[in-house]
Amino acid sequence: MNKFKMKVTAVIGVILLIGIYYYVTLPAINIHASEFWMYLVVLVILAVVVFIRKKNLNRYDWKESKGLKVILGILAVLVIAYVAGSVLSSPIVNAKKYQELLTVKNGEFTKDIEELSFDQIPLLDKDSAELLGDRKMGSMVDMVSQFEVDELYSQINYQDQPVRVSPLKYASVIKWFTNMREGIPAYIKIDMATQNTELVKLSEGMKYTTSDHFNRNIYRHLRFNYPTYIFNDLSFEIDEDGVPYWICPVKKYNIGLFGGTTIGRVVLCNAITGETKDYAVEDVPQWVDRVYSADLLVELYNYHGTLKHGFFNSVLGQKDCLNTTDGYNYLAIDDDVWVYTGVTSITGDQSNVGFVLMNQRTMETKFYEIEGATESSAMSSAEGQVQNLHYTATFPLLLNISGEPTYFIALKDDAGLVKKYAMVNVQKYQIVAIGDTVSECEESYTNLMYKNGIRTEAEDTRSVETLTAKITKIAQGVIDGDSHYYIMIEGSDEIFDVSVVDFIDIIRFNVGDEVTVEYKKGEQVDTVLSLNGKASEQISTKAAKEEQAEDTAGDSAQTE
Repeated sequence: MNKFKMKVTAVIGVILLIGIYYYVTLPAINIHASEFWMYLVVLVILAVVVFIRKKNLNRYDWKESKGLKVILGILAVLVIAYVAGSVLSSPIVNAKKYQELLTVKNGEFTKDIEELSFDQIPLLDKDSAELLGDRKMGSMVDMVSQFEVDELYSQINYQDQPVRVSPLKYASVIKWFTNMREGIPAYIKIDMATQNTELVKLSEGMKYTTSDHFNRNIYRHLRFNYPTYIFNDLSFEIDEDGVPYWICPVKKYNIGLFGGTTIGRVVLCNAITGETKDYAVEDVPQWVDRVYSADLLVELYNYHGTLKHGFFNSVLGQKDCLNTTDGYNYLAIDDDVWVYTGVTSITGDQSNVGFVLMNQRTMETKFYEIEGATESSAMSSAEGQVQNLHYTATFPLLLNISGEPTYFIALKDDAGLVKKYAMVNVQKYQIVAIGDTVSECEESYTNLMYKNGIRTEAEDTRSVETLTAKITKIAQGVIDGDSHYYIMIEGSDEIFDVSVVDFIDIIRFNVGDEVTVEYKKGEQVDTVLSLNGKASEQISTKAAKEEQAEDTAGDSAQTE
């Protein structure tokens, strides 16, 4: 009886040990998961230990035990199968399949990348966002002792604005124990363009997060709901109503047991309720931005660029081998987030042959053949302009400035605060503009392009119109030292700008006088080209004045 109890106790102990190991490591029950194979190996090793203890074998009896040989045989089969599967799934024997995982199209820069207004340009990188988030959290005296800001800071599009969002997390296990009933009460939202930082408080706390424990831990919650799914990197996002979700991409293996990883499905998990929805990757809702991680997209493009002529060429000859540069950034285009990175020769040239944009929701990839400086060269150029201040350049953001591919760079001081902005021309990176504000930097950059012949004055295509009516309002102003009159005319809501230098007769007119103006429409005011009115029959134009001045000069010369 005692032996029976000991056997039962041993069996229960083994089952508990197996269960605890599974509960802690959470391997997917899937032959494509390396963790699952490791779990099987651990089980077999545990079986070996139990068998030896049960049979009371010493090392001299192991060779004679048939049962032990069977178990060790199973272990050998598992190890051999894993190693063989790894080799047969690798790019060494599947170079062409790896190279074709990603479809790359040629893009048109000025068509695909529109010029952004200043309120849509993300000015902050992740490090700067973390500083702002920590500062905001430090000001919340009712929360700072219980919670911290998670380091996720996912960049997404929220209501057509680039923002970074990150949930709070419990400051410690004790803080989790005292606050678990209410959950995590808020998340941080940072507008990347305006730098406005907001702590968004929730009516009901988040109960499924990375900092929760036991069954409310998001990874364990997903594993028990989807035991066979192999999840890629999780990201934190909010929908258009500000509801927090975990975006959980599911890996798809396209080559052998362990190779050719892409994304096949996506699970959305409500961070408050834990409710999950499973989607095929092509059916993911539009508001979701991060299905494919940036690292996965970069890896796929490197396969595409380096394996054109096989694996061994990518290692030895390296003919036609291209790979991405060190680093990437994000662009918001048509409510999607695209990963941007440069493309250079695998031999490490100091110039790019182009760059790629990769959609994080659809995996759509476009290559732009625009030769120019690498991002690191542009960063060095920007830092060189302010070397006396010892500012550090952030990784560039690619912008379209007047049709020119342009690196936009934030310059930070030692404290990590953004102090200045730089714009560097991709193709002529000696053209560097610095400004304290984005608009000041853009104006300086535009002037430099004029001076270097990259950009010429655009042809004025505005139509000339004529209007005759009475003056209803008149006001005077000074622009760059020159006097201007601003008038409004009966029957029109337009404001007309009349330069006193060009049209001196404007001082003769008052409210109620009838005038005829010839003008070109502008965004805020219309520019007057000629002026005629009943107060004076004389037409005063710039051309007429110049002609009059020439006549006067001619008469003077004749008199002499």
